[in-house]
Amino acid sequence: MIIVKNSIVSDDVADQRFGCPLGSCRGACCVDGDSGAPLLDSEVAELQRVLPDALPLLTPEGRRAVEEQGVAVHDAQGDLGTPLVDGGACAYATFDAKGTALCALQHLYKPVSCHLYPIRVEDYGEFTAVNYHQWDICRAARGHGEPLYVALREPLVRRFGQDWYDELLEQIKLRETNE
Repeated sequence: MIIVKNSIVSDDVADQRFGCPLGSCRGACCVDGDSGAPLLDSEVAELQRVLPDALPLLTPEGRRAVEEQGVAVHDAQGDLGTPLVDGGACAYATFDAKGTALCALQHLYKPVSCHLYPIRVEDYGEFTAVNYHQWDICRAARGHGEPLYVALREPLVRRFGQDWYDELLEQIKLRETNE
């Protein structure tokens, strides 16, 4: 594990490569799962702000889900997330002609958990865990592309700040030097 400020970062974030081949999975992460994408409390206001621009981009079912459930919902565990269409796809998912799920929010406001995926962040009060989520639907992405910390530099900086990311880089270099 790598310690960065008050975060415990999984070694996998430094060691594992991930390159999303959207043509292989067809955006399954926006469709499969037990709940919507995790949201920070601060993201609800941003989703409400972009909603007028997002609504025309949503599927009719997605629009109905947002209108009925709101821009964000609490799941069975009480965690905040995006609403789902009939317990399936994220309400913000749209689909191209090949049936690949895409995000209607992509250019308006992408939730940080989506931007970070496959990294998942859990806040435990005194510390934050930063882990690589190895979901079976993403198996075609494993081992391709850049190491996670490089490929996801922008969302990591967005979530934790440039100072945090710079310290992560220092800790990874230190770790490599000591191996």
